[in-house]
Amino acid sequence: MIAKTAPTPPDGYADFFYSAPDGLRLHARIYGSDSGRMPVICLPGLTRNARDFHRLALHLSRDVVAPRRVVAFDYRGRGQSAYDRNWMNYTVVTEAADILAGLVALEIEHGAFIGTSRGGLIIHLLAAMRPAVLKAVVLNDIGPVVEGAGLAHIRAYLENAPKPKSISEAIAIQRAIHGTAFSALSDQDWEWFVRAIYREEGGRLIADYDPALLKTLAGIDLSAPLPVLWLQFQGLCGIPLLAIRGENSKLLSGETLKEMARRHPNMETITVPGQGHAPLLETGALPSRIAAFFEKVEQS
Repeated sequence: MIAKTAPTPPDGYADFFYSAPDGLRLHARIYGSDSGRMPVICLPGLTRNARDFHRLALHLSRDVVAPRRVVAFDYRGRGQSAYDRNWMNYTVVTEAADILAGLVALEIEHGAFIGTSRGGLIIHLLAAMRPAVLKAVVLNDIGPVVEGAGLAHIRAYLENAPKPKSISEAIAIQRAIHGTAFSALSDQDWEWFVRAIYREEGGRLIADYDPALLKTLAGIDLSAPLPVLWLQFQGLCGIPLLAIRGENSKLLSGETLKEMARRHPNMETITVPGQGHAPLLETGALPSRIAAFFEKVEQS
């Protein structure tokens, strides 16, 4: 397996490239260095990428008391990872195997995992496939039950996503679409949010994922109940768990969060006011609370 790490630049991370089990070239960002503490592995949402975790990763890797190595992955077809010629490989099962291959390349045996949306679904699979790799888990606005209405909202938005010509136009579009659900975001938050979604190419803004990824959503029958992952969630019940939910989330219901807490009595929860799916983990007190959760796990 080929792996390459670039020198850490001033912006706080190094680019890391490795080979997936099928040979596809994949990418991750590496923040900080091995401090002897539990490393943190960050897994983004469906069409998102490692940039989503930039400010949180800086906070965790530069913590004065407990600095941690942080790895933020780009799934295949997102960010700096190569696009797959076969869009049918864009599945959580394949992506879970890709993450495990990345951990092997990085010589990471286990760590604390943060999963936003799809990243949390991958964590559910890892709990079934390789539970020993999970020493602590943060689920960001995801659980064993995905609400069909929330997934329908995401699919409709992605299929009809506008193509902004500038960052300022992109910010205006995102605020118009998501502003009600994310009333707590500042102007700076919106800019960071937008810059994580798009890349600039040839003077244009491009959504930073393979458009073929949307084919995986087209075949989902939202008129029927979606599969649930309670069996896989059971595998998380012996692992320290922090579940975060956006107050306005349409994907993770309050009822599902309550049932998660019933099945995992030691689970900690945070409901983020003024945010929907999925809360920006670098906002407000979330970085400090996540850092405190990891520190408590390590000290217990």
